[in-house]
Amino acid sequence: MNVALTRTPAEMACGGELLPHPRMEDWKWTNLRTLIDRPYPPRLKVEARAAHVARLIRASCFGRVAATRMVFVNGHYNAAHSKLANGDNASRLSADEPVMQMNQAFATDGARLTLSGPADTPVELLFIATDAEPRTIATRNVIEIAAGASATIIESHVGEGAYLANSVTELILGDGARLDRIKIECEAATALHLAHAHVTLGKDATLRDFTLTSGARVNRQNGTYVFNGEGSDAKISGAYLLAGKQHVDTRLVVDHAVPHCTSRELFKCVMDENARGIFQGKVIVRRDAQKTDGKQSSHALLLSDTAEFDAKPELEIFADDVVCGHGATSGDLNEDHIFYLRSRGVPENEARSLLIAAFVGEAFETIEHDGIRAALTAYAAGWLTEHRRVK
Repeated sequence: MNVALTRTPAEMACGGELLPHPRMEDWKWTNLRTLIDRPYPPRLKVEARAAHVARLIRASCFGRVAATRMVFVNGHYNAAHSKLANGDNASRLSADEPVMQMNQAFATDGARLTLSGPADTPVELLFIATDAEPRTIATRNVIEIAAGASATIIESHVGEGAYLANSVTELILGDGARLDRIKIECEAATALHLAHAHVTLGKDATLRDFTLTSGARVNRQNGTYVFNGEGSDAKISGAYLLAGKQHVDTRLVVDHAVPHCTSRELFKCVMDENARGIFQGKVIVRRDAQKTDGKQSSHALLLSDTAEFDAKPELEIFADDVVCGHGATSGDLNEDHIFYLRSRGVPENEARSLLIAAFVGEAFETIEHDGIRAALTAYAAGWLTEHRRVK
């Protein structure tokens, strides 16, 4: 008997390959076979109207902060709206899982930068998707920070319509280099955002990496951070602002391969209505990585009885002279705090707004650039103002 094998929309979206599913431990909470509910054909050429591009550029909250900008429209570098030329760096990153393999096969363009010297001004990489038929937009970025150099990179994702954005970013920090990376994901409400950041740190390198996740109906972000040189320091932080039926899953792997390095992870997640947030953090300390100091924590604020947060902290330690730890909490707003503010004349809605802003604001503290921190704070305040609980 012949049995016809039918492919799911998810499998069709990635050329017939099987996407991750809950039977895979790292994907137990995110089933792309069901969350990707239609075909998203790759490499569809979409002509964007100038007015639409201009409107989406204005949607970036960093317009007043980043004087230098690279714009990518529907997966292609747009020279007309960019103030920085694209380079020719070749990615050396191997694709070891299906989503990265899909990116490798379907990527049309991406930012390719080599930065040396001090950071004169933040550089914004702005990825825009205009409203058109459902499709896959895949970009592959390679950014190298030379030895002793410093840079501030802003990565913004905005869009309209239904699409699947698949982004892979390779970041290489040379010896003594410093990188401040800020990513804001505010894709269209019907979009899917899949991303992987792979970061390698040389000797005495410094990394400050922050991600704000607020858009897209489905979001899965992987991060891999590898310490290749002693004396390096990484602070990785993020925040969720979620409502409706949004689904966000972040998985980070911090690999301490050498001694005398420090890592910190902090995520502050706000979920309301039927939103679901997930944080999976894994710290690996290799056998020779003595004097490692690695800590991670995730904290969730659940504003409704139907919101959900899942946390999976992991420590995999093969050395004996280390300081490592993890923690996770979840809960609602503290009624005593609300009462305290109301007793001093603050209306209840405003009191809730202040408490939520303070909760999320802790994750912003790792951002040293005042203008960027102010822009993110304003964005979060706008989200809270529009939200039903703080109107």
